[in-house]
Amino acid sequence: MSKTIFITGSSRGIGEACARAAKDAGYNIILHGKKKSKKLISLSNELKSKYYTFNVNDIYKIKSSFKQIKKIDILVNSAGINISKTFLNLKDRDWKEIYNTNIFGISNVIKYALPVLKKSSKQTKIINIASVKGTYSAVGHVAYASSKAALINLTTGLAKELSPNIIVNSVSPGFVNTDMTKKTYSNRIQKQIKSILLRRIAKTDEIANVVLFLCSDKCTYITGQNIIVDGGFGIKSE
Repeated sequence: MSKTIFITGSSRGIGEACARAAKDAGYNIILHGKKKSKKLISLSNELKSKYYTFNVNDIYKIKSSFKQIKKIDILVNSAGINISKTFLNLKDRDWKEIYNTNIFGISNVIKYALPVLKKSSKQTKIINIASVKGTYSAVGHVAYASSKAALINLTTGLAKELSPNIIVNSVSPGFVNTDMTKKTYSNRIQKQIKSILLRRIAKTDEIANVVLFLCSDKCTYITGQNIIVDGGFGIKSE
């Protein structure tokens, strides 16, 4: 029987790439979006996959959604937001919006997906999409970076609490060609991209390939880890 993957934030970007790669690999896909968008409906029709819509802070809708699902072998948390402002320009609402989605929202999804994960198969998996900024921050991203650092720490903590039956890892992409990153480009960021050892930003499917490995039966002895996929951005060239 094919394994089932539930992917949050899967109507675009890395989440969409993960959904397409998983479908190609023979998984059953359950898509998710914050709202019923044309993109989500189109992708659902293309992949012949079910989809659910809920705000990751709407506990009632999250609980209701997972009660309708009989089986989930893998949960991929790709939903996230980035507000690019310097520390002094960040408003209280910015901090709350970022943490409500990137930390509290992901925690909500995991909490109410756990009962389904625990009964689905002998060993299930959770993969969280973090960011290299959670390991080494950057100017103008302190709120986003700190939320991703918290997500990496959450991943490690959950790996300890949920072992040995649930494997939990995170993937930290560097610069990736998505709609979200295009909105944050600046001269400073262009200089940072030039410092990447591979001299380019990643394609979404390059991140999805790493996520799919962590989802696969080949990944049986990796848990509590954060896999950085940044083209060598964090390594200083000579």
